[in-house]
Amino acid sequence: MDQMGIRYNIWIVLLTFALVSAAVYAAVNLLSQVSRSAGKIRRMWMLSASCVLGSGLWAMHYIGIMAGRLPFEVSYQPGKALLSLLVCMLSSYAAFWVVFAHRLKLWQAGAGGLLLGVGSSAMHDIGMSSIVLEGGIRYPILSQVISILAAVLMSSMGLYLLRKFKDHPSFNKWKLYFAILIGLSVTGLHYFSLRASQWEYYKGPGSSSLLMDTDVILLSGVSIVTVLMLAVSGGAVFLDRHVLERMAYHDPLTGLPNRHGLERYFLGDFFGGTSGAVFFVDLDRFKSINDTLGHDIGDMLLQEVAKRLEGCVGTMGKVFRLGGDEFLIALPMCSVPEAEEVAERILQELKHFYSIQGNELYVTASVGISLTPLHGTDRSSLMKAADTALYTSKDSGKNKYSIFDQEMNRHQLRRMSLEKDLRKALARSEFMVVYQPKWDSLLNVTVGLEALLRWRHPEHGIISPSEFIPIAEETGLIVPITYWMLHDVCSQNRLWHQEEVANVAVSVNMSARMFEGNGLYEVVEEALAESGLEPHFLELEITESIAMNNMEETVAQLSKLRLLGVRVSLDDFGTGFSSLGNLDEIPVNTLKIDQVFIRKSKLHSKKAIISNIIAIASNLNMDVVAEGVETTEQIELLQSLGCRVMQGYYYGRPMPVNELGQWFIENTAVS
Repeated sequence: MDQMGIRYNIWIVLLTFALVSAAVYAAVNLLSQVSRSAGKIRRMWMLSASCVLGSGLWAMHYIGIMAGRLPFEVSYQPGKALLSLLVCMLSSYAAFWVVFAHRLKLWQAGAGGLLLGVGSSAMHDIGMSSIVLEGGIRYPILSQVISILAAVLMSSMGLYLLRKFKDHPSFNKWKLYFAILIGLSVTGLHYFSLRASQWEYYKGPGSSSLLMDTDVILLSGVSIVTVLMLAVSGGAVFLDRHVLERMAYHDPLTGLPNRHGLERYFLGDFFGGTSGAVFFVDLDRFKSINDTLGHDIGDMLLQEVAKRLEGCVGTMGKVFRLGGDEFLIALPMCSVPEAEEVAERILQELKHFYSIQGNELYVTASVGISLTPLHGTDRSSLMKAADTALYTSKDSGKNKYSIFDQEMNRHQLRRMSLEKDLRKALARSEFMVVYQPKWDSLLNVTVGLEALLRWRHPEHGIISPSEFIPIAEETGLIVPITYWMLHDVCSQNRLWHQEEVANVAVSVNMSARMFEGNGLYEVVEEALAESGLEPHFLELEITESIAMNNMEETVAQLSKLRLLGVRVSLDDFGTGFSSLGNLDEIPVNTLKIDQVFIRKSKLHSKKAIISNIIAIASNLNMDVVAEGVETTEQIELLQSLGCRVMQGYYYGRPMPVNELGQWFIENTAVS
């Protein structure tokens, strides 16, 4: 029996080094996506990196054996060769799972290095045992121990160094240096282990020194695995660039960049110039289109809006969809006059009609604008400022644009503070009800009261209803507040009846929010039952917009309340969007003439409108009440037109309960 070492073909040795370095670089590139992903996608990236690294190490092992020049024939067992490949891939995956399970620490790098190092050594040993030759291989214990320890140490160090660039998917020179270093270490360790192995054979040497005679199957397998390694790496990069990246950074409905795309854009492209503008664009009353025509029509409308916005911006900047009906436009180079011009173009373009599946739709938008560096030098500040300006556009009537200023900021901060306090106001008993009389100008008696909500803020005093009611409406807090108010008003009115102070109906203003569910009837019935008040002494005031929004459902709820005995009045009549053709379908007892007509009643046009409203009410057997009456001239005009019941400062301001009792006595109210 003879024993001899191995000589190597230097070009194949260099090939193995290049193969391992490429595999390491590709695997690190794939691993850079792990921290940016979650769930199945995260596991997919780790599995891809494991396949690339494992197949690279495996191919290097067998090509390394082929690099040796042996004077005898060898062959391989395909099963063991395949097993060694699986062991290397699985150990790589296990190591990556440990390293990326939590924030990378030294012990994790050690544990991952142990798994990867032992797995690589096991792959090497299984691979060597797959060799079939007329002889044997002996492994000195010391060299084997050194090889395993070196593999574990090298793997641990490599995994620990990953923290430097594991979150950088793009090219990085340190990533390349790392791949070359690991490539040198792995190939060096491989050839050290081969050199330390002692090959024994029984037949004499042949006549020539040739490359090892390798099975065709193994050669094909190594070639296929190498191609697979490159294919997995290239395919993953393609998937990331063209599929996953688009999924992550683009809105699937409109194709516009989304919030993630917005962050990337601001980091890389927006702040390159000396000035720039950010536009928040929000569609007005988009919810009503979704509610009436369905979400499919709404989605198609959003797609058309996206196209029009892109047309308005062109090559000047970029359009993003933030979600719902909210869009953001970023213009990297934009002055104040240019921003105003773009905003005007957006408003004009969006309000043109849309033809979608036979529906002719109209929609407007509100726009808020902020500019850099005037309003901020980072994405968060600019978006906050633009959002604040958007609220100003919404509050001032919609279909407008506003450029941020500090007064808006103060207004928004106060609004946020009031919203926070409003959520606690009911529990802290900060609300109170005041009452304004409704006066019969012919009989000179009180014929009703309107209950009005007031908020006594512990720091700011009395907050105007025009300031806190819209907040309560938007947040939905108006619903529990109205529940409380109904109970309080019914109880107070019942108390006046018992004390024989007054015997009139009291009206309570209803919010559209109260009609969104089907619980209004139960709430009113409960308030009446608990107080013991007869239903006809309670009146619910609704506006035209409430009546016309989901009219069929609203009419059904009001009809049910009318059958209970509760009265209904239509407030602010003439200022809303209702059709006179529908007025007779709404179960209403009283029409209230809005004070805007009374205030300008000297104008012939307003006088004509008032006269017609009174005539309509008379023909439909409805009562009529004029709001905002303040002068004797207004009283005389209303009386001449046939209106006798009036409400306004001339007869009495809104008063708290303790003042109203004395007012009743002084004005000889009906008892």
